[in-house]
Formats: sequence, C-alpha cells, structure tokens
Amino acid sequence: MKTILTNKHISIEMRKRAFQCYIEPVIMYGCEAWTISKQIQNKLEATEMWFLRRMLRIPWTAKKTKERVLNEANKRRSLVRTIRKRQATFLGHVMRRGKLEHLVTTEKFEGKRSRGRQREKIMDGLATWLGPGKDRDLWRDMIANAYKQGT
Repeated sequence: MKTILTNKHISIEMRKRAFQCYIEPVIMYGCEAWTISKQIQNKLEATEMWFLRRMLRIPWTAKKTKERVLNEANKRRSLVRTIRKRQATFLGHVMRRGKLEHLVTTEKFEGKRSRGRQREKIMDGLATWLGPGKDRDLWRDMIANAYKQGT
C-alpha cells in the first residue's frame, strides 16, 4: 500500500479513504476484546500519526507538531475513538445475550482471585472512557450519535 498512500497524483482525500478501507481494519482486528491502557492508546495514536505523515510525505525529522500534521491532513484522530465505540457496542451485545461471556465480563463466577495487582478489565476501560455517572440512556445516545456522524 506504500505506493498508493504516498502517490502525489492521488488526492489526500482518496489516500485517507484507502487507509480507512484497507489498513484500519487490519490494525483494529479483534479490538472489541482489547483492554486499552494508556500505553497502548499512545501506541495506537502514534501509529495513526505515522501513517498520516507517510501520506503527506512529511519526514519524521521535520519539526512539525502533531496538531499541524492533523491540520494539513484536515483530519481528527479517530482510531482510538472507533475502537472504543466498537467495544461499547460489543459489550451491549454480550450483555443482552446473557451467556458465558456475560458472566465473565461482569465477573459473576465462582473462584478465588489471583494474587497481586488485578489486571485491567474491559469494563474498567469502558468505565473510564464513559466517565463517572453516565447512565444507560446517555451511553445509548452517545453511541447513536457517534454512528450518525460516522466518526
């Protein structure tokens, strides 16, 4: 895809669409089950910026800020936001189904906890993303608006 993404004769809008169609799905494969820590979020954002710089043919040695590169591309960061939306819709699907996945996600199974610091869970990541005090109706509205906007 390097020849397409860096081609000067193809408009930047077409290159962004090619990135969205061919590369984003590969990056986000299985993202519904990821637990996104701050470190992973930073790596995802860095990957998105790396692709944008390649599309705009901006070398990594150029002293251009991330905001300036985003303005040149006329784009907002969307990779992490898209992953969070997919996780939220997948969680809604799991919760409605009410089978083994529901039990594991809500931690309603018998047994002992392992020693040491507990791992971050999908519910923890979504709770921090949604913020404290957001109820179900606000969550539904937020997801519906996000899909209407297509971001």
